[in-house]
Amino acid sequence: MQYEASVPALEDKVLQRAVTMLLEAIYEQVFYACSHGFRRKKNAHQALREIRENCMSIGIGWILDADIKGYFDSIRKDVLREFLRKKMNDGTIIRFIGKWLNAGVMEEGKWTSSDTGTPQGGVISPMLSNVFLHYVLDEWYEQEIKPRLKGRSFLIRFADDFVIGFELESDARRVMEVLPKRFNRFGLTIHPTKTKLIEFGRPSREQTSGKGKGTFDFLGFTHYWARSRRGHWVVKRKTKAKKLRWAMKAIWQWCRRNRHMPIGEQWKKLRRKLLGHYQYFGITGNYKLLDVYLQYTQRAWRFWLGRRHRSGHVSWEKFNQHHLALFPLPRPKIVHTV
Repeated sequence: MQYEASVPALEDKVLQRAVTMLLEAIYEQVFYACSHGFRRKKNAHQALREIRENCMSIGIGWILDADIKGYFDSIRKDVLREFLRKKMNDGTIIRFIGKWLNAGVMEEGKWTSSDTGTPQGGVISPMLSNVFLHYVLDEWYEQEIKPRLKGRSFLIRFADDFVIGFELESDARRVMEVLPKRFNRFGLTIHPTKTKLIEFGRPSREQTSGKGKGTFDFLGFTHYWARSRRGHWVVKRKTKAKKLRWAMKAIWQWCRRNRHMPIGEQWKKLRRKLLGHYQYFGITGNYKLLDVYLQYTQRAWRFWLGRRHRSGHVSWEKFNQHHLALFPLPRPKIVHTV
């Protein structure tokens, strides 16, 4: 679906940025540490570190991996305004936000509006979505759910993506039962098939297999139990299979579309793509799948460079001697020890 006029004008973006800075000053005082998305001095790798530390240190046995169905398009504007008024008394700011929420979109030549959703392409949208889930999820969990649990627990949220860890299965099942009801109250839907309760306890010392039986995906990584080099059970992370397939498909398509570009220019862009991949996915324990991505990139580059020749093929020997020797692709790098 194409939106023809949903992106705010430059003047609106400047004003939205100013209002966002004001909201940040207010809400950074009340946001919980479990929230990591769209916040200064917070990032995805901190969230990944906290998940690992919690699973290994407080005896977590179960993970509730939740999925909110169409979150950004489902935020109720009336409820959002009520949430904002809890911390804001400035009527001018509230009116500005109300205008942005009601701006609507131009779709196929027709203007449409909705009672739900944050501004399309709006600078302020991430902040507003964070405020909404702060009250719907974070505050509810910290003030009402966590004190009532019999065992230890943690919540980690990045934007609309979150997981909850539990020490006890009974606690996990109670929260899984009430979570959809809580979200329905505010117009949100917990996806019934994508939301899962996963057994994720530390394997016993006697277990001889190299991996635990439970896994879950979060922020592009698959989390699983495995033996460390010293033989201890630790939580490890690897690139999520679907993310890796998407990245490999994208690099193949890029090499195909740009095969006639000068080799030096191709090399510069492929180098940036690889370094960008390493910058995010380069975490402790994920070196093997970083190398898989590099090897695939080299195969894709060689294949499509071969289509520039009459033979339609470039041998690996020639590719190594005449291309990679002059234009070496960066080796995998562990950037984050999380």
